[in-house]
Amino acid sequence: GALAAYAARAGVEAHVFMPRDTPRANIVECRELGAHVTLVEGLITDCAAEISRRKANEGWFDTSTLKEPYRVEGKKTLGYEVAEQLKWQLPNVILYPAGGGTGLIGMWKAFDEMEALGWIGQNRPRMFAVQPAGCAPIVRAFEFGEESGAEVQDAHTIASGLRVPKAIGDFLILKILRESNGGAIAVDDEEMIRVAREVGTREGLFICPEGAACFAALKLLRSAGKIASGECVVVFNTGSGIKYLEAYDRGVGG
Repeated sequence: GALAAYAARAGVEAHVFMPRDTPRANIVECRELGAHVTLVEGLITDCAAEISRRKANEGWFDTSTLKEPYRVEGKKTLGYEVAEQLKWQLPNVILYPAGGGTGLIGMWKAFDEMEALGWIGQNRPRMFAVQPAGCAPIVRAFEFGEESGAEVQDAHTIASGLRVPKAIGDFLILKILRESNGGAIAVDDEEMIRVAREVGTREGLFICPEGAACFAALKLLRSAGKIASGECVVVFNTGSGIKYLEAYDRGVGG
């Protein structure tokens, strides 16, 4: 949606490729903003393959994850905002929903920059990547001590932003998780829906499944003793539940 909006404002033609079963709100949003939307049978990796096949002949600039330098620079602002809002004291733990994982990569870069500027010290948060049980290549690679992850076959989850069978920057993500003494954890779809409903009824926030996965992961990590009472924890919610009405409507206990 953001790409389509910025392209429209700049008067630039945008081509957006999505899996055919992408949540309807995302498809409609891009079309209404003037983008040329192509629905692809398969996963986001199949969309990337189609773009790669056509971009040279079409003269397209590829804005896919880590195919250009600007997304990490944009995601880097997450790290700056966390530090600023916590009065330049980084939290003990950050939980982030990792599909392509550029948020983790960007924040880690931001922390190094802020230390070089003298704004923060050497301490870093323990970084945790949260993934759905049906598509958790980072979790598996972390648990098996691998430097990069194998592509997940039959990837499935209601959290479409996390249905990435293999992240192009997985080696960077895994390095960050290990350097920070953090980790990776998987959450199943039913728990995402249950926790999203819990957050909604208690806090008045209609969060996306990706964010719900992080709140669920927080509970699991607390139970496992990996996050102690009194520690400062930042949990990222990366979107609105409005984009997932079909998933929540079909959810458990609905």
